[in-house]
Amino acid sequence: MELPVVVQQALGDNAPGVSFRSVSQIDTGHLLRMVLLSDDQGNLQAICRRNDMLDLEALNKRLGRDLRMMQRREQVRVRQKAGLQELPALPSLTGWPTVVDRRVDELEAVALELGEQDLGLMMPGEDFRQLTAKAARHDFAVDTAKISVNLDNHAADRDQLHSAIKKFTGLRIQQRLEDTLELPPLPETAQRIIHLRVNPNAVMGDLVDVVESDPSLAAQVVSWASSSFYAAAGQVRSVHDAVSRVLGFDLVMNLAMGLALGRALKHPKDHPDGYVDYWQQAIWQAQSAGILASMMPRGQRPLFGLAYLAGLLHNFGHLVLAQVFPPHFRLVCRSLEVNPHIDSSVIEHYLLGITREQIAAQLMENWGMPDEVTLAIRYQKNPAYDGPHSVYARLLWLGRQLLTERSVALGAGEPATQAVYDELGLDRELVQEQFDELVSRKDSIMAMAGMMSQGG
Repeated sequence: MELPVVVQQALGDNAPGVSFRSVSQIDTGHLLRMVLLSDDQGNLQAICRRNDMLDLEALNKRLGRDLRMMQRREQVRVRQKAGLQELPALPSLTGWPTVVDRRVDELEAVALELGEQDLGLMMPGEDFRQLTAKAARHDFAVDTAKISVNLDNHAADRDQLHSAIKKFTGLRIQQRLEDTLELPPLPETAQRIIHLRVNPNAVMGDLVDVVESDPSLAAQVVSWASSSFYAAAGQVRSVHDAVSRVLGFDLVMNLAMGLALGRALKHPKDHPDGYVDYWQQAIWQAQSAGILASMMPRGQRPLFGLAYLAGLLHNFGHLVLAQVFPPHFRLVCRSLEVNPHIDSSVIEHYLLGITREQIAAQLMENWGMPDEVTLAIRYQKNPAYDGPHSVYARLLWLGRQLLTERSVALGAGEPATQAVYDELGLDRELVQEQFDELVSRKDSIMAMAGMMSQGG
């Protein structure tokens, strides 16, 4: 293969020393990435090892700047100007000021991704140091392998949360988590729905009464049932109609619960660029958890309603995080933008000492939510979890991977092995077909999320 002219020019005298290699055959420790940043002082490009976490706060402190990820439309413009699908880590492609993480200089060989046909360029580390001789050198990247995230010990979450609060707020730690976090109590509508859930004698009329007592909630349930996603025959005229004829008791109960809790906390104005918003994430995961639960063998199948609710609330920690750590929530957002390949739990643990999953699970526990939902939220990032109600956590994990594979922007993903499907008793090919169908209805999902956000 011949190098693009702009890449040849950027390599200059070092071009003869490079060799082509399939990216899949390159040691990931040699791969580099270039992140395009900007602030009111101008543009900057930062180069680090691909798998490292770019610590944006550390870089800004060292440079005395307020850099963040360059807006996506600007990044597209830069790539188009260079005539490349992706920018390999070659500073002269833009000519902007550059900063290189010092760990890069320790590499004997480096590899640059071309973004085409899975190809990369290998070159001696010494050649790359010559290419970047004019760039500044700083320590601003972190080896993620050295960040230890608590994926297994739910019992230690409360102490970890208290430690994080103490570190970032200096608050006197009180015994009750609700007091410490200054979070609102469980909303009245959600309380009434929980009581319905545990009442074996509850009937449809009881649920209709609860929903109709909240006019905003009632309007959303009717709108939901009227959406094209459900293609109801005839007009949906009331909550009773929505429950009895279109959505069913279980689904309305869980939608109402998700809406009530989603409105309990203020939705932050800030969120990481490049990720779908809170309610879109909620609907994608709820639908995917419901699909997977329904496809499991009858003997193994978890309760559809609890699987759906776990999906609906899976990212509730995002809202709690914004309320508990408001100054640091912005740091998390900016760090997620510049490290799209790293899971949010790793970034949050590094910056805060706690993850959104740990925070949300603690709050759900305080609110008396079903254990199936609490544990699903807590362990959704840990496919190896095999404790109580592990099937719910595994459904969230698998649903996430299947959605990210299909370019639904939920964050970093990883491939699901056949063993995961086997453990859940799922037919991999049928699941893939169902998720292709789900993602083909993206417009309907976004419309449903829009209905939810009107009350959030």
